[in-house]
Amino acid sequence: MSDDGDYCTSTGTARPPKADGPPYAECVLCREPTEYPESYKGVTLCPRCEWQEAQRTACSG
Repeated sequence: MSDDGDYCTSTGTARPPKADGPPYAECVLCREPTEYPESYKGVTLCPRCEWQEAQRTACSG
């Protein structure tokens, strides 16, 4: 195992492109507006839900 300290980071995580302006897609968890375009097909999360999801999936190392 390497000691580079980034064993908890995720790589290759696809994120939708940021929207230039409204209309924004709504969060799939809380239905609040996200920073992603409404035309994006896929799972979109608002900044708060993204942060909470990151907390849930972070390693407790």
